[in-house]
Amino acid sequence: MASRFTELGIDCHDPERQAAFWCEVLDFKVIERSEDQIEIGSWEPTVEEVRARQMPPTVFFAKVPEGKAVKNRLHLDVSPIDRSTEDEVARLVALGATRADVGQGADRNWVVMADPEGNEFCVLRTLAP
Repeated sequence: MASRFTELGIDCHDPERQAAFWCEVLDFKVIERSEDQIEIGSWEPTVEEVRARQMPPTVFFAKVPEGKAVKNRLHLDVSPIDRSTEDEVARLVALGATRADVGQGADRNWVVMADPEGNEFCVLRTLAP
């Protein structure tokens, strides 16, 4: 048996704001909250389900004092499922994201963005029919 990828941890200054942003982006909900930590997901994991099969990971935001210093070495990629990539980029900007330049160049079929705390993520090609 192998380990399971159960959650992705993200350090931040404002877990509430980050969780609210990513819940809107991913259509997730808050599944657990404490004073300085919030976990969001598309489902509420149980030990039995995680043992039985690989399930989508949750995202965990933890409050930390230090700020982001350099480009992320790990980032999320998202793919719109019901609209064009450019329409999704516009929606994400309205939610508080910004376009980001990490040296990707102009001839790419994805858009690099940053969440409200500056963490980079990419919007990939649309999966809309």
